[in-house]
Amino acid sequence: MINYIWFFMIASGILVAALDGRIEVVTEAIVRGAEQGITIALGLAGLIAFWSGMMQIAQESGLMAQLARTMRPIGRKLFPDVPPDHPAMGAVLLAMAANVLGLGNACTPLGIKAMEELQKLNPSKDTASNSMCTFVVLTASSLTILPGTIIALRAAQGSSAPAEVVGTIVFATSCSSLAAFLIDRVLRRFW
Repeated sequence: MINYIWFFMIASGILVAALDGRIEVVTEAIVRGAEQGITIALGLAGLIAFWSGMMQIAQESGLMAQLARTMRPIGRKLFPDVPPDHPAMGAVLLAMAANVLGLGNACTPLGIKAMEELQKLNPSKDTASNSMCTFVVLTASSLTILPGTIIALRAAQGSSAPAEVVGTIVFATSCSSLAAFLIDRVLRRFW
């Protein structure tokens, strides 16, 4: 469905430009958009490589495991169905730690591993467990304390103060995470 919406928007834009006699505007926009896309993609590739390397170092040095241990009391409250020493708890906490550090690209493989581990504990294999739902909701709401990707994108676009959004992001993601958690808990009572 979304493909049809995008096609309609693009086709109608080209049609309006053609009827208005300004088709060159479309060509200029395509070239400018392609240049911006490549610039952003190259900047993100460097960022992903850097943070993936940092995450690998953090995992091999035990820093991520330490962060997961630090977050364990929170994990027990958020995921009461998951045994504290089960690999699922470690995977969930590692993914959440990556999210808190604003490393969405590193969080993705950790999140997939966490869902695999949670599925092993799931008594009903064709339905998501409460812990799986909570994990998805909290990951999607994405509490972020250090938005590394956003800061890098702002720096790549020439921002004079790329980190000035940190306070706003912390506030917004705290609100979204709290709302997601509360909705998750309320909906659990009905299902």
